[in-house]
Amino acid sequence: MNFSDKSFSLAIEAKEPELTPKGRKLARFILDNPTKAVFLATRNLADKAGVSEATVVRFVRQIGYTTYSEFKNELRKHIDSELTLMERKEMTISDTEQNGLEQTVAREIDNLKALLESIDRDQAGKIVELLSSPASVYIVGSRLSYHAAYYMGWAMTKIRKDVNILKGSDRTSLDWLTVAREDSVVVIVAISRYPNELIRVGKYAKQLGMKLVVIADSMACPLIQFSHYHLVTRPKTIPFYESSSSMLCLIIHLLNEVIKAKGEDVNAHQEKLEKAYRENDILFNLD
Repeated sequence: MNFSDKSFSLAIEAKEPELTPKGRKLARFILDNPTKAVFLATRNLADKAGVSEATVVRFVRQIGYTTYSEFKNELRKHIDSELTLMERKEMTISDTEQNGLEQTVAREIDNLKALLESIDRDQAGKIVELLSSPASVYIVGSRLSYHAAYYMGWAMTKIRKDVNILKGSDRTSLDWLTVAREDSVVVIVAISRYPNELIRVGKYAKQLGMKLVVIADSMACPLIQFSHYHLVTRPKTIPFYESSSSMLCLIIHLLNEVIKAKGEDVNAHQEKLEKAYRENDILFNLD
């Protein structure tokens, strides 16, 4: 997949005359394989491109980055914002056409391992404190992220009161936030490519003085810069549609921690729900 027509690659190509033959070979590998290069360590990238590790380090500095980590972050941002649906589809098909289910499962296992290794436990703890507080909670998603936001919100109604689920693509979400309590907590679930409607909701929540929590799939998510707290799943792949495994696993972890934090209050809340289920014959019962 070639990104030679995009701004990131133009910046690299502008430096090509200054690069050594090995540096130009590395540049071409990165431009032709950005979704592979972004997940490789310096040694692995060197092996794949057929150059030395020293060439990789020198190349990164020559094109204007202080560290390799900074270079990879910029490459990831570029991919998250520029990769089209067609390009994502082609990449997903090529990744799974050989091994099918096995490859899909292996990829999800890698994503879960990446989550376990990178999760910011301090941020997670502070988010659990907010979600366990008496404050009203508004959980917002849009497009691909709405399924995860809805799951989080609906599951949380089984744990505590005053939980609201909003769809970012519905402009009335701004109305609901306008009339909400000022001490409310707004949780936005965001998946690349990030819809402007979610960014609008996040900015408005911050403007209203509410606590803003962002759960995203990449540090490239523009909502992170004005959030109070954030958690990032950092998947090992760039999917056609976002992997649910790491995002939902993170959400389930937060829900379980909220249950622990609220203690006996959860029992009283759930007893009311169970009573409503029985009295209104809401759930299937063999009897």
